Amino acid sequence: MDKPLRLIVFLVAGAMFMEMLDGTVIVTALPQMGQVFGVSAVTMNVGITAYLLAVAVCLPASGWAAERFGVRHVFAGGLALFTLASLLCAISQGLSAFVASRVLQGVGGSAMVSVGRLAVLRVTPKHLLVHAIGTIVWPGLIAPVLGPALGGFLVTYTSWRWIFLVNLPMGVVALAASLVIMPAGNSATARKLDIKGLILLGFALAALVGGVNSIGQANFFALPVLGAGMVLTAAMWWHCRRHPAPLLDFSAMRHLSFSIGVIGGSAFRVSINSSPFLLPLFFQLVLKDDAFQAGLLLLALFAGNLLMKTATTRALKAFGFRRIITVNGVLSSLSLAAFALFAPGIGVWCVAVVLFLGGMSRSMQFTAINTLQFADVPQAEMGSANTLGNLVQQLSMGLGPAFGGLCLEVGMLFGQTAVPDLTDFRLAFLLTALLGLTGVAGSFRLAKDAGQTVSGHRTAG
Repeated sequence: MDKPLRLIVFLVAGAMFMEMLDGTVIVTALPQMGQVFGVSAVTMNVGITAYLLAVAVCLPASGWAAERFGVRHVFAGGLALFTLASLLCAISQGLSAFVASRVLQGVGGSAMVSVGRLAVLRVTPKHLLVHAIGTIVWPGLIAPVLGPALGGFLVTYTSWRWIFLVNLPMGVVALAASLVIMPAGNSATARKLDIKGLILLGFALAALVGGVNSIGQANFFALPVLGAGMVLTAAMWWHCRRHPAPLLDFSAMRHLSFSIGVIGGSAFRVSINSSPFLLPLFFQLVLKDDAFQAGLLLLALFAGNLLMKTATTRALKAFGFRRIITVNGVLSSLSLAAFALFAPGIGVWCVAVVLFLGGMSRSMQFTAINTLQFADVPQAEMGSANTLGNLVQQLSMGLGPAFGGLCLEVGMLFGQTAVPDLTDFRLAFLLTALLGLTGVAGSFRLAKDAGQTVSGHRTAG
């Protein structure tokens, strides 16, 4: 990998780290923030969901903006908006203002994610794709783990507002670097923005996530809202199939590797991204750790991520995508189910070992799924495939905390508890593990040599 490509990859990875960090950094601060805003810790997951939902909704528009105004301008503009919104989050005095600031932050983050990864995909040769993708997926592995530890430290020893203030110097440095490193990449013949598709997408995702969040609270409107989200999703799909220049181009779904990476990967991401929300709450509410201790425990996940990252490329070359995704997907789900064995009095080293092993398996799975998606996609379709893949990835990440919160709310509803207890958390961990297993089923349809052009795996005979 030459120096210009390496600088672009590292810049995008750094920006994605900052964006994804803010998706989970508040999880250890939820009890304290709930007290300030006068709501429960579980209800505060709206701050996570609103942020990730805003990222998902704006991703397609970010892809269009990159074509129209250039990669450099949109990427830098996203960084500037994200940094400003971080300041607004820090000075928020109420829940409504905080959620609005998080939405604005998500709008900026969408440009950083979509346009950054598109820049990497466009300039990276196929034989270097595993290495490049492996680098930029690190934020998705590290940020959800380091976020709770950093948030716990800041909450315990300073204030939750510093969770967002620390973004300011990082944002300024990344903005300056983007103006120098990022290629221009604009096109005078950019397609028109599909406004109708964007509106349908926004309302569909809002209804889906809102419905999921409301089910556990026994809200009368939960099922109608969820049903409306499904209808709007179908309408958006029908619209995009008929539109000459649609907001989302689903043509990449004809590639089996891409469709399996998107569909099966979504279930896996939802299940995995529920644990960084559930575990810190479990450590604080059940094991009675403080916010910093709860965050530190998740560092064991990072250690597992770090160790496995060094072996991922060799493992894919030796065993191929099909074996890795099926076998390792089962192991990842079992590691989630193992969290249900935690109880007051359990040794810290026992917890750390389970988290470490879980970190190893989730690292392998993330890299394998994200790389497989683009293994068979032609270069000419990479832009539309990147937009669709990014949208689904961000939506599944946003649904992770929502699904975790739903499982807790259901347990509290049946157990008639005001605060989640050990039984509620055990139910949540088992349900997330079951969801992860459903994401593995489709991978059995993969050919033994699936994605071998990027993995280097060769089957016998």
